[in-house]
Amino acid sequence: MSQRQPNNPLHGVKLADILAYLHKEYGWKELGEIIDINCFQSNPSIKSSLKFLRRTPWARDKVEKLYLDTIR
Repeated sequence: MSQRQPNNPLHGVKLADILAYLHKEYGWKELGEIIDINCFQSNPSIKSSLKFLRRTPWARDKVEKLYLDTIR
């Protein structure tokens, strides 16, 4: 049974959706300048970025923060 999380703006938002939104908003080049991680700078793709972000909590936190700052 899922619980409601009214104070969590990321509740129900998939990482793939966040990444697709940021890619559309900024593009790979600007994303790589804003967040200095290799998956945005060297041969970037949604698939490879998702794989990296799912295994790397500090990078995922940066991406989620950028997403929240962008949608506000």
